[in-house]
Amino acid sequence: MAVETLRALGVDRVVGIPGQHALGLFDALRRAPIELLPARVENNAGFMADGLARCSATVAPLLLSTGPGALTALPALMEAAGSSVPVLAISAQIPVDGLGGSRRGHLHELEDQSAAFAQVVKGSWTVRTSAQIPSALIEAWELALSVPQGPVLVEIPQDILLAPVGNDVPPVVDARVHPRSPRVRDELIAEAARMLDVAERPVILAGGGAVRAGASDALLRVAEAIDAPVFSTFSGRDAVPTTHPLAAGTWIEDIATTEYLEGADVLLVVGSGLGELSSNYFTLRPQGRVIQLDADLGVLGSNHSGLGLHGDARDALERLSDALGSGSDPRRRTDRVEEIAALADVVRARLDSQGLELERGILASIREGLPDDGDSFWDMTMIAYWAWSAWDSRDGTFATAQGAGGLGYAFPAAIGAAFADPSRAVLAVTGDGGAMYGIAEIATCVQLGLDLTWLIVADGGYGILAEYMTGAFGAATATDLTMPDFVALAQSFGAHAVATTPTTLAADLRTAWETPGPSVIVLPQTIGLFAPTHTERSA
Repeated sequence: MAVETLRALGVDRVVGIPGQHALGLFDALRRAPIELLPARVENNAGFMADGLARCSATVAPLLLSTGPGALTALPALMEAAGSSVPVLAISAQIPVDGLGGSRRGHLHELEDQSAAFAQVVKGSWTVRTSAQIPSALIEAWELALSVPQGPVLVEIPQDILLAPVGNDVPPVVDARVHPRSPRVRDELIAEAARMLDVAERPVILAGGGAVRAGASDALLRVAEAIDAPVFSTFSGRDAVPTTHPLAAGTWIEDIATTEYLEGADVLLVVGSGLGELSSNYFTLRPQGRVIQLDADLGVLGSNHSGLGLHGDARDALERLSDALGSGSDPRRRTDRVEEIAALADVVRARLDSQGLELERGILASIREGLPDDGDSFWDMTMIAYWAWSAWDSRDGTFATAQGAGGLGYAFPAAIGAAFADPSRAVLAVTGDGGAMYGIAEIATCVQLGLDLTWLIVADGGYGILAEYMTGAFGAATATDLTMPDFVALAQSFGAHAVATTPTTLAADLRTAWETPGPSVIVLPQTIGLFAPTHTERSA
């Protein structure tokens, strides 16, 4: 019944790891037209589901066993929650008679397993009869897709999974869902339009919510109507094409950008809570009025007061565009484009003065070596911090683990993306510290013959933490780590693997795309980071 319900929901791919209490569920998969991405570690499986969901634009089922298996996926589901990614975790459970803290002593028994997920998932269901399975999965699927999207949990006890279904129960075929999406009230749209119509220096900051809502076209219509520069948060960098004249970039960690945003008489924030990374470490202090549009009610006004618009970004921006009475002014447009260029020159000059040609060259080589439509997944590592600000996605998707900020995201998420669409070029970028979290999944890639490339920038440990600790305390502790020979290790799995240099990196990446199956490229290199500018202010 569980697998029939997933099929009725349109599922043809799932991620999972079998466990003792979940064996019945996996046996049902064997008899269904559903492809399984068989991870080696549950946390990696959760990240794979994240990548699958992002690149398939729907819910990704994640099949888990009980206790240790389910709990090991929590960090990945925390990332999905922070980044509003719809993942349906289906966990097996101990038999019904052991639920609720009855202390029967079942293997993996917890007093309340779902309680451990309470701060991470949008909702959870614990099935107690077979008749509840379809409705629980359908309701969970609908909630996962409801805006703001996110992870959900359904638990099914082992004895329920294994119980026979009576002949009087027909196969599950009707699984219609009606995801909910909040709609901004009409009077708020009218007030936002009035504020933007009279603004002399409106500016837009686009966050990840704008990307997830598919609001790019509507966002550009608003920007073009009021000649507003569009800056992007790190998660919102795909909200507008970098080639658009009003696209102002993603250097939001530079004080010059912070000051420009502050100079707006109306700052329209779309799909961002203006949290730590999106506000230059809480140093952003808007001087004008703020309009904040977000589907997550909890973030409205949480950091800056203003006009709060609670609703789906695409719908709201389409209505806002229709409500605007002003039109583009050629002189104003020219001024704003010149200001964007001048701001870029300021940032470039600051970088030029810091002797970071090697780092900038490495990022340029990665961009050169990746096809224009290639998707890239970035771990919490030094070169990724560069990519947050300086990467040009072109026609591909940019994803990074900023929802929870944990290590080990990029490689398994990239595996999920490659599993979702084998025709696309997929790149994962990690450090060697983060690489150790997911190294076992090379076997998964080889087993399925997945085409993706994994770039490991190896500096012998946790490079960014070493830099932070040295800056704060004068020395680093527990950041230097013994690492394996990544090339030999990847080759032992049967993957194509090479060591590279900054000068051969682009060519080695191109060779990887031409080589069937997974490729691992190891760049032994210490990466420096650009100097912070937010330290000139206090939060």
